[in-house]
Amino acid sequence: MNSIRENIEHVRHTLLEGVTLIAVSKTKSPEEIMEAYEMGIRDFGENKVQEIEAKYDVLPKDIRWHLIGHLQTNKVRKVLGKTHLIQSLDRSSLAAEIHKRAEKMNLTVDTLIEINIGEEPQKAGILLKDLPGFLDELKNLNRIHVKGLMAIIPQGTPEENRQYFRKMKEVFMELKQHEKEHFRMEILSMGMSSDYETAMQEGSTMIRVGTGIFGSRNY
Repeated sequence: MNSIRENIEHVRHTLLEGVTLIAVSKTKSPEEIMEAYEMGIRDFGENKVQEIEAKYDVLPKDIRWHLIGHLQTNKVRKVLGKTHLIQSLDRSSLAAEIHKRAEKMNLTVDTLIEINIGEEPQKAGILLKDLPGFLDELKNLNRIHVKGLMAIIPQGTPEENRQYFRKMKEVFMELKQHEKEHFRMEILSMGMSSDYETAMQEGSTMIRVGTGIFGSRNY
């Protein structure tokens, strides 16, 4: 089995210019995260609020934490001020809570809108048909700064996934025509360990690699 160092070197070798690598460190120990940190990785992705909280306190403060999992409204206050980017903004109730808490804490919060591009009922993310109404609601929530889109696409081979990456890029480019203050299309976060090279070919600017760096999860 390759070491974390070797895995990072491999992924970096395949990275296209302008693409940010997020090391998905869910279930991984601070020691394993520090191995990646010592290789120069500063962006780490977590699925659970409690993992960000625990790791934030013991790891270097220049780490940029990305919340990539479902965020419950009752946990919003725990991550504000600790996360660099909330990648899973996907519903009105969550947006309202982030805005309310950010106002109290005098913060602005950088987010990505999570799109359920495969329309899978078991997955989080907003459906494309509901996106215009959601964007309308966000207009009045000036504490939320939308920086782009994120998608977790249906499981499949890289070639099967290409259609979803392509569709995400189309949506991204369409929304780019409507940029304004607090709403920018700078980041398109898609692609994971098994398919990130295809995602980059189709326009991803941020990939989320977990097992491809750390090996299988410790559940």
